[in-house]
Amino acid sequence: MDLIPKPDQVVAAAGNVAHKLAYGGLADLRKMPRTLIAEGNLSALYHYRPAGRVKDEGDPVLLVTPLAAPSSCFDLRRGCSLVEHLVTEGRPTYLVEYGEVSFKDRNLGMEHWIDEVVPDAVRRTSAHAGGRPVHVVGWSLGGIFAVLAAADQADLPIASLTVVGSPFDVSKVPMIAPLRPLLAITDRPVRGLKKGHGPITRLYQAVGGAPKPMVRWAFQLSSAQKLVTKPLVKLQNLDDADFLAQLEAVDAFTGDMIAYPGRTFGQLYHRFVKGNELREGWFELDGRRIELSAIEVPVLVFGGLTDGIAPIPCVRAGVPLLSGSREVRFEEVPGGHLGMLTGRRARGTTWRILDEWVDRWASDAGVPPSRTGGRASTGAKRPPHAASRDAIGANPTRRYGSGGSRSLAP
Repeated sequence: MDLIPKPDQVVAAAGNVAHKLAYGGLADLRKMPRTLIAEGNLSALYHYRPAGRVKDEGDPVLLVTPLAAPSSCFDLRRGCSLVEHLVTEGRPTYLVEYGEVSFKDRNLGMEHWIDEVVPDAVRRTSAHAGGRPVHVVGWSLGGIFAVLAAADQADLPIASLTVVGSPFDVSKVPMIAPLRPLLAITDRPVRGLKKGHGPITRLYQAVGGAPKPMVRWAFQLSSAQKLVTKPLVKLQNLDDADFLAQLEAVDAFTGDMIAYPGRTFGQLYHRFVKGNELREGWFELDGRRIELSAIEVPVLVFGGLTDGIAPIPCVRAGVPLLSGSREVRFEEVPGGHLGMLTGRRARGTTWRILDEWVDRWASDAGVPPSRTGGRASTGAKRPPHAASRDAIGANPTRRYGSGGSRSLAP
């Protein structure tokens, strides 16, 4: 709204306030219809139903959620839902989520998701889609799980990997980097305890992990400045129904955060935050070494221009580690950690790039993959929906500016 609101802005603001009072909000938070096709221990695989008369065909897309986040990260609200976009585009769309974590799950480690949950979801998705290879899309820690699973199990039916805001080098996270030396000091063992069993370790072991309030607080802390200015920004945008609806949807997402299991949280704390082990391109799990260079499928990596949780340098650090991939592409897009995935500007940036990437590496695109990078030139006809060389996402040097974005989504 202008400093001195125009009559139409006043009318729009009044309408938004009235709608919120009458209906409780402006955001359409209805979830896309889906069907459960497989279920296991802290694992549920869903297939989203085709939209209307749109035919559900082609390679399936599997969305991999991170731990502690609800699956609404991919289905935030109508109009800003990656799931809705994929389904209306006619893509067979699947999602794996983990459900509520309780104290009884405290002994589950990362291997549960890397060895079992993600690989099983990939195989079941492929089988459900008629044996077609799967385009795997992981957000945040979900991207790390997907990458490690693909590196460890080369026989997985994966057509391509997409990682969105996944941290590969936490020393490049401004919010964490200054704390890492302090963590080494504060977590020194107390006399009589094993090495590494300092106060922080004892705390998460006592409560069985990282409880919901702690996870919610950590996510909000990454956008503390936006949180402080939020009331003023709401007032300034009282006439913008779409903006207010996005804020409501992000609030609902944050309110549904899930706890971390104790052992998994311990691995993330000691090996990712303190040890920063993944930056060297390998990760030891259950006595074996998983090398990221073992991944041969093409990989698309997204970094958010205003991401405070996994800033661009932290995410881009993973690109040279994927040296065995047929093609690795890095794209900078507008938005924070959640906004780059499902913010209002993601509709014209992240989603379009993802569409063209999936089309490029579709199993029926008509051009076989080349181990030397990109696709071999065979003269075969490409499908009409495939991306051209000049399309968004086809240029690895393209960058998107963040000017003009009004979204507060983190």
